[in-house]
Amino acid sequence: MEYPEITTSELKLLLNKQGIKIIDARPIDAYNGWKLNGEIRGGHIKSAKSLPVKWTNYMDWIEIVDSKNISKEEKIIIYGYNENQISQVADTFKRNEFNNIHIYPHFIDEWVKDKTLPMEKLARYKNLVYAQWVKDVIDGKIPPEHNGGKTIICHAHYRNRDAYLSGHIPGAIDIDTLALESPETWNRRSPDELKASLEKHGITSDTTVIIYGKFMHPNNDDEFPGSAAGDIGAIRCAAIM
Repeated sequence: MEYPEITTSELKLLLNKQGIKIIDARPIDAYNGWKLNGEIRGGHIKSAKSLPVKWTNYMDWIEIVDSKNISKEEKIIIYGYNENQISQVADTFKRNEFNNIHIYPHFIDEWVKDKTLPMEKLARYKNLVYAQWVKDVIDGKIPPEHNGGKTIICHAHYRNRDAYLSGHIPGAIDIDTLALESPETWNRRSPDELKASLEKHGITSDTTVIIYGKFMHPNNDDEFPGSAAGDIGAIRCAAIM
């Protein structure tokens, strides 16, 4: 399908206007701030909503759109790294009866290069790494924003080592939240206990730690059904570290 094209000058004037929604079709890691295609500036157009092309394959796509308060009465402007990303997202909007769709194909060659045009990014995007970043570490490469020092990948869990044993990132070690927090108080352990526990896992203050967890469907008959929520375990461990 063909859609009307917005120029850079027109888009600049439309920023923050009522009835306008700017959609970023790139991977969410690029939206957050990572320069996935070597662009001069990382991040997204100010006020843009993230709606990656990958999400167009999700059954609940329209629910995601609703959660971002994007309505059919608004003008939709879509941009991305390339025409395929833009077109696929635009076509998905069209199939869902959004009829006021425009495209902006000049993000990389015009918007990113002009430092007077406003962009935003996640304040600490460097702490939210992406899959290829982790793969580079596994392959012995130094990914972007990495200092090249010692790196440990941690698979976090709560009382549930089976989550780790059933499948984990190559080279990852497992860490139980109980190694860092006390079950008696549900608070972090003492500084001396934390130091000893982290060093036992090979972690010191100058170690780069990649921490993740795996969600597993809970068994409600389990004494600790929350042990299935490895993703939350990772957040708890990261907060304490």
